[in-house]
Amino acid sequence: MRESAAERHDRLLALVRQRGSARVSDLATQLGVSPVTARRDVEELAGRGLLDRVHGSVSWPRDATPAPAAGTGGNGLVLGMLAPSSTYYFAEVIRGAHEAAAQAGARLILRISDYRPQEDQARTEGLLAAGAEGLLIAPGWQHPGDPAAFGDWIASLPVPTVLLERRPAAGSPLDGLDRVCSDHAYGVLLAMRHLVDLGHGAPLLMARADSPTAVAVRSGYAEALDVLGLRPPQDVIDSVPAELAPEAFEEAVQALREAVTSGVATAALVHNDVDAIQVMQRLAELDVRVPDDLALIAYDDEVAGLADTPLTAVAPPKRDVGRHATELLVERLGRSSGTPRRHLTLLPQLRVRDSCGASLSET
Repeated sequence: MRESAAERHDRLLALVRQRGSARVSDLATQLGVSPVTARRDVEELAGRGLLDRVHGSVSWPRDATPAPAAGTGGNGLVLGMLAPSSTYYFAEVIRGAHEAAAQAGARLILRISDYRPQEDQARTEGLLAAGAEGLLIAPGWQHPGDPAAFGDWIASLPVPTVLLERRPAAGSPLDGLDRVCSDHAYGVLLAMRHLVDLGHGAPLLMARADSPTAVAVRSGYAEALDVLGLRPPQDVIDSVPAELAPEAFEEAVQALREAVTSGVATAALVHNDVDAIQVMQRLAELDVRVPDDLALIAYDDEVAGLADTPLTAVAPPKRDVGRHATELLVERLGRSSGTPRRHLTLLPQLRVRDSCGASLSET
């Protein structure tokens, strides 16, 4: 994917801010562009007041206030938001943040990392350069090691910052930041308890491992089994996107089919909605029917209700996460730095549909 000028500007600003100053020729090398392109970028950013330029070098303005974003007129708060995606799960988080910002008379500006955590810092520098006075940060972490590899910089940001849907390691520098998260362990427990109350034994888990939510669902599954006094019927079935790895997806579906036909399990929780719908479709082709042969619950509730057999689903409070995080950030910007930080945890809901054989309701 070709890098846009805006993304290149973000990387340039990040490099200059880290170093304090840099030669334009060095920036060209670091950015992997020609000296002509680097000079043109520097001239544009200097013209907007985002950099100081002197004799072939540039520096971060020490006393300059970032230029207000276009359309703000310099009035009202400007809030920056970094999200790993603008679709699926995070579309609702962004919507909630935007609504809360508008209600507070603030402007929300958004940058997307496309789940590339190595670029989170540059995207955030772009938000600061655009005038963000406070930040909502959902890093593009996908793997357990990503917070340590790509997260320390967040704790040293120069403006108030609220983490979204991310739980850093206890005791880490990021653990001291404000944050708003969904309690995915609670959501998993809701699903498991519902299935057990319907008369099923310990449900199986089929889950991805490519996002913080997926990791939280997996750990929540182990906790729920312990709370309910159950033993896992077998190991967690590793799931992958069907369009990216069709053979691995087929292997996962076959493992679930075998568990059902052999009597190992009569219920399953699948993360996420898209995978759950595709799993149900493929199982039908293999003569395993939902809910007759298998009670199925999806996790995320983005499109679960649109399946041929509407899927019961755990619904994290995505919109409320964005709204409460924005309200917390606005409040933080208006209060002293000595005010205690807050960790706000919101509880998911279980939306009961047809895929477990129960009547339509919400708990």
